[in-house]
Amino acid sequence: MAEGNLNEMKENKMGYLPESRLILTMSVPMMLSMMVQALYNVVDSLFVSRISEAALTAVSLAFPLQNLLIAVATGTGVGINALLSKRLGERNQYAVDKAANNGIFLGTITYLLFMLIGIFAVRPFFVAQVGNGAITEYGVQYLSICLQFSFGAVGAITFERLLMSTGKTFYSMVTQMAGAFFNIIFDPILIFGLCGFPALGVPGAAIATVGGQMLAFGLGIYFNLRVNNEIRINMKGFRPDITTIKRIYRVAVPSMIMVSIGSVMVFGLNKILLVFSSTAAAVLGVYFKLDSFIFMPLFGLNNGTVPIIAYNYGAKSPQRILKTIKLCLIYAVCVMFAGFVAVQLFARQLLGCFDASENMMNIGIVALKVISIHFVIAGISVILSSVFQALGSAWFSMVISITRQIVVLLPAAYILSRIFGLDAVWWSFPIAEIVSLILTGFFFRKIYREKIRDL
Repeated sequence: MAEGNLNEMKENKMGYLPESRLILTMSVPMMLSMMVQALYNVVDSLFVSRISEAALTAVSLAFPLQNLLIAVATGTGVGINALLSKRLGERNQYAVDKAANNGIFLGTITYLLFMLIGIFAVRPFFVAQVGNGAITEYGVQYLSICLQFSFGAVGAITFERLLMSTGKTFYSMVTQMAGAFFNIIFDPILIFGLCGFPALGVPGAAIATVGGQMLAFGLGIYFNLRVNNEIRINMKGFRPDITTIKRIYRVAVPSMIMVSIGSVMVFGLNKILLVFSSTAAAVLGVYFKLDSFIFMPLFGLNNGTVPIIAYNYGAKSPQRILKTIKLCLIYAVCVMFAGFVAVQLFARQLLGCFDASENMMNIGIVALKVISIHFVIAGISVILSSVFQALGSAWFSMVISITRQIVVLLPAAYILSRIFGLDAVWWSFPIAEIVSLILTGFFFRKIYREKIRDL
């Protein structure tokens, strides 16, 4: 049946619910689930820190490759999300189904790529940072399992995005929370050998992680087949559609780059910090675990915003787009200010959760308090970047991210480390975020004139 003849679809709630209610309906389940998701990222490090500081450092140094996996899977998901929601707004069922089925195909390719990285690249990755030794051995044990069995992570992200694209964020929340709770429960059991299980140490943390991801993946498939009636998933006789894949990657590639350059940034920062001590690198790893917990509500808001804006862009409703942006900015500033206050007041207690030594405390308290200065500014930038993604201009987000992390943050960190020492390195975060905000404002003004004002 011709694509143009399939425009008989019911109005989705993203086209008529009041914006404030819609944002809360879409975003709060995602915020809750991503906070639990962040908790399960933190739990690995919390329990691994009880083994040794070397084990904690190893898990921290694994972050760049884990982040790269999430970058590719999430970036593809953002591309699926934006295209599918736009097609829903246009009421084009044929194109909706093509976006979903091709998205699942791309998720499969992503897993195969990272399985190979998990087999061949993990040891060289750690040796390049710290040479051979205890940290490398712990890191190889942990990261090899996480990457070789990453089909759970990639599949969970892909199918959650399909649920989010049609506004069914409650079910997406259930999948993420189920996986997170599985990891939280089984981490101590498998690491320390509780309840009759063998004590596996660092590999136990990795097994608990991939087990939770597999559970989330399975639930994502189930919910899409049972309750996501706006999408018809059928991989029987599937053939990739190049046009649809190009449209997905038009948004996905900038999003992938935007997130994956975080891996480059963290790798570079680790090299700078390891000149001072491995403890400084462990502090950075702890910060990113805590950072994920603070930023996850913001990313949940971001994830809820993208389909709303994309849908109303397809439906040609500029007033709904602008009101959604305004409300999301207000919510983001409130969330990130709360995060800033929490870190300023409880930096010592937060580090204490990771069994921090006195040396780690001395380095970490300064680091957390300085870095948290940029939280509120980052909240504004993240929301406006989601607007760029939803409107098919994710390249703007990519340019901003590259500028912030590679062009500004890394050089600033290196220069400050050479001139003023370790404590000054952390100021590179607020410096980079100020530059990012200026660039974000410029791009938003441009996209408003070109895509929103005359819609």
